[in-house]
Amino acid sequence: MARKRPVDVAAPVDASLGDRFFRQLVLHLRTGVLAITRDGRLAAMNDLGYRVLGLSPRPGDLGRPYAEVLHECPEVVRVLQGAFESGNLPNRAEMRLRKTRRAIGYTLSHVIDDGGRMVGATLFFKDLTRVEQIEERERLRDRLAALGEMAAAIAHEVKNPLASIEVLAGVLKRQLADRSEALETLNDIIKESKMANAIVVEVLEFVRPIQLQVERVGLDDILKDSITLAEGKMRRGAVSIDTQIDPDVPDLLADPHQLRQLFSNLLANAFEALGGEGHVDLRGSLVPVDDDTPGAEEPEPPKVVVEVRDNGPGISAEDLERIFSPFFTTKPQGTGLGLAIVRKVVDAHEGRIDAVSALGRGATFRVTLPVVPYAGSMGR
Repeated sequence: MARKRPVDVAAPVDASLGDRFFRQLVLHLRTGVLAITRDGRLAAMNDLGYRVLGLSPRPGDLGRPYAEVLHECPEVVRVLQGAFESGNLPNRAEMRLRKTRRAIGYTLSHVIDDGGRMVGATLFFKDLTRVEQIEERERLRDRLAALGEMAAAIAHEVKNPLASIEVLAGVLKRQLADRSEALETLNDIIKESKMANAIVVEVLEFVRPIQLQVERVGLDDILKDSITLAEGKMRRGAVSIDTQIDPDVPDLLADPHQLRQLFSNLLANAFEALGGEGHVDLRGSLVPVDDDTPGAEEPEPPKVVVEVRDNGPGISAEDLERIFSPFFTTKPQGTGLGLAIVRKVVDAHEGRIDAVSALGRGATFRVTLPVVPYAGSMGR
Protein backbone atom coordinates (compact mmCIF):
# COMPACT_ATOMS: atom_id res chain seq x y z
CA MET A 1 0.00 0.00 0.00
CA ALA A 2 1.43 3.34 -1.06
CA ARG A 3 2.08 5.78 1.71
CA LYS A 4 0.22 9.07 1.66
CA ARG A 5 2.35 12.07 0.80
CA PRO A 6 2.52 14.45 3.75
CA VAL A 7 0.68 17.69 3.20
CA ASP A 8 2.84 20.83 3.05
CA VAL A 9 0.78 23.21 5.14
CA ALA A 10 2.77 26.20 3.85
CA ALA A 11 2.00 25.50 0.20
CA PRO A 12 -0.76 27.56 -1.40
CA VAL A 13 -3.90 25.72 -2.39
CA ASP A 14 -3.53 27.07 -5.93
CA ALA A 15 0.12 27.37 -6.96
CA SER A 16 -0.66 29.52 -10.00
CA LEU A 17 -2.74 31.86 -7.83
CA GLY A 18 0.14 32.09 -5.36
CA ASP A 19 2.61 32.94 -8.12
CA ARG A 20 0.35 35.67 -9.46
CA PHE A 21 -0.25 37.05 -5.99
CA PHE A 22 3.42 37.31 -5.08
CA ARG A 23 4.29 38.71 -8.50
CA GLN A 24 1.67 41.44 -8.11
CA LEU A 25 2.81 42.07 -4.54
CA VAL A 26 6.36 42.76 -5.70
CA LEU A 27 5.28 44.85 -8.68
CA HIS A 28 3.10 47.15 -6.58
CA LEU A 29 5.29 47.64 -3.52
CA ARG A 30 5.91 51.29 -2.70
CA THR A 31 9.59 50.42 -2.53
CA GLY A 32 11.94 49.69 -5.39
CA VAL A 33 12.67 45.96 -5.66
CA LEU A 34 15.52 44.40 -7.63
CA ALA A 35 16.43 40.69 -7.49
CA ILE A 36 19.35 38.88 -9.09
CA THR A 37 20.27 35.21 -9.36
CA ARG A 38 23.48 33.65 -8.03
CA ASP A 39 24.92 33.55 -11.54
CA GLY A 40 24.40 37.29 -12.10
CA ARG A 41 21.12 37.51 -14.03
CA LEU A 42 18.27 39.93 -13.37
CA ALA A 43 15.38 37.99 -11.84
CA ALA A 44 12.94 40.78 -11.01
CA MET A 45 12.57 44.55 -10.87
CA ASN A 46 9.33 46.42 -10.29
CA ASP A 47 8.15 49.57 -12.07
CA LEU A 48 9.02 51.80 -9.14
CA GLY A 49 12.52 50.35 -9.13
CA TYR A 50 12.99 51.38 -12.75
CA ARG A 51 11.64 54.87 -12.02
CA VAL A 52 13.78 55.46 -8.94
CA LEU A 53 16.90 54.46 -10.89
CA GLY A 54 15.86 56.60 -13.84
CA LEU A 55 15.70 53.62 -16.22
CA SER A 56 13.12 52.48 -18.74
CA PRO A 57 11.93 48.85 -18.81
CA ARG A 58 12.90 46.95 -21.94
CA PRO A 59 11.63 43.63 -23.23
CA GLY A 60 14.03 40.87 -22.34
CA ASP A 61 15.53 42.56 -19.28
CA LEU A 62 14.67 39.56 -17.11
CA GLY A 63 17.29 36.87 -17.54
CA ARG A 64 19.96 39.26 -18.84
CA PRO A 65 23.15 39.94 -16.85
CA TYR A 66 22.19 42.60 -14.34
CA ALA A 67 25.37 44.56 -15.08
CA GLU A 68 24.10 45.08 -18.65
CA VAL A 69 20.62 46.15 -17.58
CA LEU A 70 22.04 48.51 -14.94
CA HIS A 71 25.04 49.80 -16.86
CA GLU A 72 23.79 53.40 -16.40
CA CYS A 73 23.81 52.91 -12.61
CA PRO A 74 27.35 51.73 -11.77
CA GLU A 75 26.77 52.50 -8.08
CA VAL A 76 24.01 49.87 -7.93
CA VAL A 77 26.13 47.39 -9.87
CA ARG A 78 28.96 47.75 -7.35
CA VAL A 79 26.59 47.08 -4.45
CA LEU A 80 25.19 43.96 -6.14
CA GLN A 81 28.66 42.69 -7.01
CA GLY A 82 29.43 42.44 -3.31
CA ALA A 83 26.17 40.65 -2.48
CA PHE A 84 27.69 37.15 -2.44
CA GLU A 85 31.07 38.04 -0.99
CA SER A 86 29.94 38.59 2.57
CA GLY A 87 27.33 37.26 4.94
CA ASN A 88 27.09 40.64 6.66
CA LEU A 89 25.01 42.65 4.21
CA PRO A 90 23.96 46.27 4.80
CA ASN A 91 20.56 46.54 6.43
CA ARG A 92 20.32 50.31 6.09
CA ALA A 93 22.69 52.14 3.78
CA GLU A 94 22.64 54.99 1.30
CA MET A 95 24.13 55.80 -2.06
CA ARG A 96 23.87 58.68 -4.50
CA LEU A 97 23.17 57.98 -8.16
CA ARG A 98 25.40 59.88 -10.54
CA LYS A 99 22.83 59.52 -13.33
CA THR A 100 19.97 61.27 -11.51
CA ARG A 101 21.87 62.80 -8.53
CA ARG A 102 19.26 61.22 -6.25
CA ALA A 103 19.91 59.90 -2.76
CA ILE A 104 18.89 56.25 -2.43
CA GLY A 105 18.39 54.32 0.80
CA TYR A 106 18.68 50.55 0.42
CA THR A 107 18.71 47.15 2.11
CA LEU A 108 20.50 44.14 0.60
CA SER A 109 19.66 40.56 1.55
CA HIS A 110 20.25 37.00 0.31
CA VAL A 111 17.65 34.70 -1.22
CA ILE A 112 17.87 31.21 0.33
CA ASP A 113 16.11 28.16 -1.15
CA ASP A 114 14.44 25.31 0.79
CA GLY A 115 17.76 23.48 0.97
CA GLY A 116 19.50 26.40 2.61
CA ARG A 117 21.49 27.31 -0.48
CA MET A 118 22.14 30.91 -1.45
CA VAL A 119 20.47 31.30 -4.86
CA GLY A 120 20.23 35.05 -5.25
CA ALA A 121 20.05 38.48 -3.67
CA THR A 122 17.44 41.21 -3.39
CA LEU A 123 17.86 44.94 -3.17
CA PHE A 124 15.05 46.96 -1.62
CA PHE A 125 15.54 50.68 -2.14
CA LYS A 126 13.77 53.99 -1.69
CA ASP A 127 14.26 57.47 -3.06
CA LEU A 128 15.38 59.65 -0.13
CA THR A 129 15.97 62.82 -2.14
CA ARG A 130 12.88 64.64 -0.90
CA VAL A 131 13.55 63.53 2.68
CA GLU A 132 17.14 64.72 2.35
CA GLN A 133 16.00 68.08 0.96
CA ILE A 134 13.53 68.58 3.80
CA GLU A 135 16.15 67.65 6.41
CA GLU A 136 18.67 70.04 4.84
CA ARG A 137 16.09 72.83 4.85
CA GLU A 138 15.35 72.14 8.50
CA ARG A 139 19.07 72.25 9.33
CA LEU A 140 19.41 75.50 7.38
CA ARG A 141 16.44 77.00 9.21
CA ASP A 142 17.96 76.04 12.56
CA ARG A 143 21.32 77.55 11.61
CA LEU A 144 19.70 80.73 10.32
CA ALA A 145 17.58 81.04 13.46
CA ALA A 146 20.69 80.92 15.63
CA LEU A 147 22.52 83.27 13.29
CA GLY A 148 19.51 85.57 13.23
CA GLU A 149 19.58 86.06 17.00
CA MET A 150 23.26 87.00 16.86
CA ALA A 151 22.79 89.23 13.80
CA ALA A 152 19.86 91.03 15.43
CA ALA A 153 21.98 91.88 18.45
CA ILE A 154 24.86 93.08 16.26
CA ALA A 155 22.53 95.05 14.01
CA HIS A 156 21.05 96.85 17.00
CA GLU A 157 24.52 97.91 18.13
CA VAL A 158 25.55 98.96 14.60
CA LYS A 159 22.39 100.76 13.49
CA ASN A 160 22.42 103.25 16.34
CA PRO A 161 25.96 104.57 15.61
CA LEU A 162 25.16 104.67 11.89
CA ALA A 163 22.06 106.76 12.55
CA SER A 164 24.08 109.08 14.77
CA ILE A 165 26.76 109.47 12.09
CA GLU A 166 24.16 110.35 9.49
CA VAL A 167 22.42 112.88 11.78
CA LEU A 168 25.69 114.54 12.83
CA ALA A 169 26.84 114.73 9.21
CA GLY A 170 23.58 116.47 8.36
CA VAL A 171 24.11 118.99 11.16
CA LEU A 172 27.62 119.72 9.92
CA LYS A 173 26.29 120.23 6.38
CA ARG A 174 24.08 123.03 7.62
CA GLN A 175 26.89 124.61 9.63
CA LEU A 176 29.39 124.39 6.77
CA ALA A 177 27.05 125.32 3.93
CA ASP A 178 29.61 127.78 2.52
CA ARG A 179 32.51 125.29 2.35
CA SER A 180 32.16 123.17 -0.80
CA GLU A 181 35.02 120.78 -0.02
CA ALA A 182 33.59 119.96 3.40
CA LEU A 183 30.10 119.50 1.94
CA GLU A 184 31.42 117.00 -0.58
CA THR A 185 33.07 114.99 2.19
CA LEU A 186 29.96 115.10 4.35
CA ASN A 187 27.80 113.93 1.45
CA ASP A 188 30.13 110.95 1.04
CA ILE A 189 29.83 110.21 4.77
CA ILE A 190 26.03 110.28 4.58
CA LYS A 191 26.01 108.12 1.45
CA GLU A 192 28.29 105.50 2.99
CA SER A 193 26.26 105.48 6.21
CA LYS A 194 23.06 104.84 4.28
CA MET A 195 24.77 102.02 2.35
CA ALA A 196 26.06 100.43 5.55
CA ASN A 197 22.59 100.63 7.08
CA ALA A 198 21.10 99.00 3.97
CA ILE A 199 23.60 96.14 4.28
CA VAL A 200 22.66 95.61 7.92
CA VAL A 201 18.97 95.51 7.00
CA GLU A 202 19.61 93.04 4.17
CA VAL A 203 21.67 90.74 6.40
CA LEU A 204 18.86 90.75 8.96
CA GLU A 205 16.36 89.94 6.24
CA PHE A 206 18.45 87.00 5.10
CA VAL A 207 19.03 85.38 8.50
CA ARG A 208 15.51 85.96 9.85
CA PRO A 209 13.41 82.75 9.58
CA ILE A 210 10.56 83.05 7.10
CA GLN A 211 7.09 82.80 8.58
CA LEU A 212 4.82 82.04 5.63
CA GLN A 213 1.41 83.69 5.69
CA VAL A 214 -0.25 81.72 2.92
CA GLU A 215 -3.35 82.66 1.02
CA ARG A 216 -4.77 82.24 -2.47
CA VAL A 217 -2.89 84.57 -4.79
CA GLY A 218 -3.03 85.16 -8.53
CA LEU A 219 0.27 85.04 -10.39
CA ASP A 220 -0.71 87.95 -12.63
CA ASP A 221 -1.21 90.29 -9.66
CA ILE A 222 2.03 89.12 -8.04
CA LEU A 223 4.07 89.86 -11.17
CA LYS A 224 2.47 93.29 -11.68
CA ASP A 225 3.29 94.27 -8.10
CA SER A 226 6.80 92.84 -8.44
CA ILE A 227 7.52 95.03 -11.47
CA THR A 228 6.53 98.13 -9.50
CA LEU A 229 8.68 97.09 -6.53
CA ALA A 230 11.65 96.31 -8.78
CA GLU A 231 11.44 99.78 -10.33
CA GLY A 232 11.81 101.22 -6.83
CA LYS A 233 14.94 99.13 -6.22
CA MET A 234 16.74 99.64 -9.53
CA ARG A 235 16.38 102.12 -12.38
CA ARG A 236 14.43 100.47 -15.19
CA GLY A 237 15.19 102.98 -17.91
CA ALA A 238 14.06 101.87 -21.34
CA VAL A 239 13.82 98.18 -20.46
CA SER A 240 10.64 96.68 -21.93
CA ILE A 241 8.75 93.86 -20.19
CA ASP A 242 6.51 91.29 -21.83
CA THR A 243 4.34 89.26 -19.45
CA GLN A 244 2.56 86.13 -20.64
CA ILE A 245 0.71 83.77 -18.30
CA ASP A 246 -1.02 80.69 -19.71
CA PRO A 247 -4.78 80.66 -19.10
CA ASP A 248 -4.66 77.33 -17.25
CA VAL A 249 -2.31 78.65 -14.53
CA PRO A 250 -4.28 78.43 -11.26
CA ASP A 251 -4.02 80.62 -8.18
CA LEU A 252 -1.21 79.63 -5.81
CA LEU A 253 -1.49 78.91 -2.11
CA ALA A 254 1.51 81.02 -1.10
CA ASP A 255 2.74 84.04 0.81
CA PRO A 256 2.11 87.02 -1.49
CA HIS A 257 4.58 89.31 0.30
CA GLN A 258 7.40 86.79 -0.04
CA LEU A 259 6.60 86.10 -3.71
CA ARG A 260 6.65 89.83 -4.48
CA GLN A 261 10.06 90.05 -2.86
CA LEU A 262 11.25 87.01 -4.81
CA PHE A 263 10.25 88.27 -8.26
CA SER A 264 11.10 91.93 -7.58
CA ASN A 265 14.66 90.84 -6.69
CA LEU A 266 14.94 88.85 -9.93
CA LEU A 267 13.57 91.76 -11.96
CA ALA A 268 15.84 94.30 -10.24
CA ASN A 269 18.81 92.06 -11.09
CA ALA A 270 17.66 91.98 -14.72
CA PHE A 271 17.29 95.78 -14.83
CA GLU A 272 20.79 96.19 -13.45
CA ALA A 273 22.28 93.68 -15.90
CA LEU A 274 20.57 95.43 -18.83
CA GLY A 275 21.86 98.85 -17.81
CA GLY A 276 18.64 100.67 -18.68
CA GLU A 277 18.14 99.20 -22.15
CA GLY A 278 16.91 95.78 -23.25
CA HIS A 279 14.04 93.36 -22.81
CA VAL A 280 12.66 91.09 -20.09
CA ASP A 281 10.22 88.23 -20.70
CA LEU A 282 8.01 86.95 -17.89
CA ARG A 283 6.39 83.58 -18.61
CA GLY A 284 4.02 81.61 -16.39
CA SER A 285 2.94 78.05 -17.19
CA LEU A 286 1.38 75.05 -15.46
CA VAL A 287 3.13 71.71 -15.10
CA PRO A 288 0.25 69.24 -14.60
CA VAL A 289 0.22 66.19 -12.35
CA ASP A 290 2.83 63.73 -13.59
CA ASP A 291 2.90 60.19 -12.25
CA ASP A 292 5.63 59.04 -14.65
CA THR A 293 8.47 61.25 -13.46
CA PRO A 294 11.65 59.13 -13.28
CA GLY A 295 12.74 58.65 -9.70
CA ALA A 296 9.48 59.76 -8.14
CA GLU A 297 7.65 57.40 -5.80
CA GLU A 298 4.45 59.42 -5.75
CA PRO A 299 2.80 61.34 -8.60
CA GLU A 300 4.35 64.77 -8.88
CA PRO A 301 1.80 67.41 -7.77
CA PRO A 302 0.89 70.24 -10.15
CA LYS A 303 3.40 73.07 -10.23
CA VAL A 304 3.62 76.52 -11.73
CA VAL A 305 6.80 77.54 -13.54
CA VAL A 306 7.70 81.23 -13.84
CA GLU A 307 10.58 82.24 -16.10
CA VAL A 308 12.33 85.60 -15.86
CA ARG A 309 14.41 85.95 -19.02
CA ASP A 310 16.54 88.92 -20.09
CA ASN A 311 18.68 89.61 -23.14
CA GLY A 312 21.55 91.11 -21.17
CA PRO A 313 25.26 90.25 -21.10
CA GLY A 314 24.71 86.89 -19.40
CA ILE A 315 26.59 85.14 -16.60
CA SER A 316 29.83 83.17 -16.90
CA ALA A 317 29.75 79.43 -16.18
CA GLU A 318 32.04 79.91 -13.17
CA ASP A 319 29.82 82.58 -11.61
CA LEU A 320 26.63 80.68 -12.45
CA GLU A 321 27.60 77.93 -10.01
CA ARG A 322 27.83 80.41 -7.12
CA ILE A 323 25.18 83.04 -7.75
CA PHE A 324 22.82 81.70 -5.04
CA SER A 325 25.57 81.50 -2.41
CA PRO A 326 25.30 84.09 0.39
CA PHE A 327 27.66 87.07 0.03
CA PHE A 328 28.82 86.11 -3.48
CA THR A 329 28.63 89.12 -5.79
CA THR A 330 30.35 90.51 -8.87
CA LYS A 331 29.10 94.04 -8.15
CA PRO A 332 31.49 96.59 -6.58
CA GLN A 333 28.93 97.62 -3.96
CA GLY A 334 26.69 94.55 -3.82
CA THR A 335 26.07 92.50 -0.69
CA GLY A 336 25.61 89.18 -2.48
CA LEU A 337 22.38 88.49 -0.61
CA GLY A 338 19.72 89.30 -3.23
CA LEU A 339 19.70 85.91 -4.95
CA ALA A 340 20.41 84.10 -1.66
CA ILE A 341 17.19 85.61 -0.31
CA VAL A 342 15.37 84.59 -3.50
CA ARG A 343 16.46 81.00 -3.01
CA LYS A 344 15.45 81.11 0.64
CA VAL A 345 11.93 82.24 -0.30
CA VAL A 346 11.69 79.51 -2.95
CA ASP A 347 12.83 76.87 -0.46
CA ALA A 348 10.29 78.08 2.10
CA HIS A 349 7.56 77.40 -0.49
CA GLU A 350 9.03 73.92 -1.21
CA GLY A 351 9.91 75.08 -4.70
CA ARG A 352 12.97 75.11 -6.90
CA ILE A 353 14.98 77.75 -8.75
CA ASP A 354 17.34 77.18 -11.67
CA ALA A 355 19.46 79.59 -13.67
CA VAL A 356 20.53 79.16 -17.27
CA SER A 357 22.95 81.59 -18.88
CA ALA A 358 26.08 82.12 -20.91
CA LEU A 359 28.17 85.19 -21.62
CA GLY A 360 26.55 87.28 -24.33
CA ARG A 361 23.34 85.25 -24.33
CA GLY A 362 21.28 86.75 -21.53
CA ALA A 363 20.06 84.93 -18.43
CA THR A 364 16.96 82.93 -17.54
CA PHE A 365 15.81 82.26 -13.98
CA ARG A 366 13.23 79.50 -13.75
CA VAL A 367 11.17 79.37 -10.55
CA THR A 368 9.07 76.23 -9.95
CA LEU A 369 6.43 76.48 -7.21
CA PRO A 370 3.87 73.90 -6.10
CA VAL A 371 0.28 75.02 -6.52
CA VAL A 372 -0.22 73.87 -2.90
CA PRO A 373 2.97 73.85 -0.77
CA TYR A 374 4.11 70.91 1.31
CA ALA A 375 2.11 70.89 4.55
CA GLY A 376 5.28 71.02 6.68
CA SER A 377 6.15 74.46 5.28
CA MET A 378 2.93 76.12 6.39
CA GLY A 379 3.45 78.89 8.85
CA ARG A 380 7.26 78.77 8.77
